[in-house]
Amino acid sequence: MPSSPSSSVVAARKAIADRLVEIRKDAGLKGGELSALCGWHPAKTSRIQSGKAAPSEEDIRVWCAACGAGDQVADLIAASRAADSMYQEWRRRNSTGMRLAQEKVISDYERTRFFRIYVSNVLPGFFQTAEYATALMQSITDFQGTPDDVAAAVPACLARARLMYTGARRFAVLIEEWVLRTRIGSAEDMAAQLGHLLTLMSLPSVSIGIIPTGSPRAIWPLEAFYLFDDQRVAVETLTAKISILQPREVADYVRAFAGLSETAVHGAKARALIASAAASLE
Repeated sequence: MPSSPSSSVVAARKAIADRLVEIRKDAGLKGGELSALCGWHPAKTSRIQSGKAAPSEEDIRVWCAACGAGDQVADLIAASRAADSMYQEWRRRNSTGMRLAQEKVISDYERTRFFRIYVSNVLPGFFQTAEYATALMQSITDFQGTPDDVAAAVPACLARARLMYTGARRFAVLIEEWVLRTRIGSAEDMAAQLGHLLTLMSLPSVSIGIIPTGSPRAIWPLEAFYLFDDQRVAVETLTAKISILQPREVADYVRAFAGLSETAVHGAKARALIASAAASLE
């Protein structure tokens, strides 16, 4: 698994390493003895035990077999898969195209009642028009070199927008002003997208704040993140999506959202910034 800046991922991997060490000790084996039984170099055992190297599922099976702990395999593999899901490299996630990845997230979205979203790069999928989503997904697909199923992926992305109309969920979204002025697709596509954004502001379930460029800031610009209630944060970087579950880290993002909210404008002032961005396209 690629290295991750999230301590949630590090902690999950360390917990797996610690369990493997306990299994070895319970079997009365030293590191060298285990390595010989597994048929690999002692350095590999050392890297796995220290958490520097993530064991593959086959490594876990071999390790447990050598220690007579076959009953531990299923739990360890489940824990390893959960740790993998915390850090998902985009190329790996989209290895068969973008449609399946878009469909998989809807269950997480359906379980959430209060979304707090900060975007510093592109508009969130909830708010995207078909043309904006198509242009965005096409550029991502071209950059990553993954299979092109954009035509099928766009409807899957737009499907989550229905959650804004159920009345059972709330959406608080903060958008950097430069996102409004960053053209995705043609000028006509971008104008339609900004018009759609103005329409969404009338929904009772949606609160949209725009952070004006050049305004004094309570907190510096961050990577885009999505807060799902107070339970989980999804952070989007250039290369990966990171899921943060540690309560302390989740609380930090809640604080960051509050800090960013202090510099955002809402209502008529937000509408004026969106209208100004649209006018600049002419």
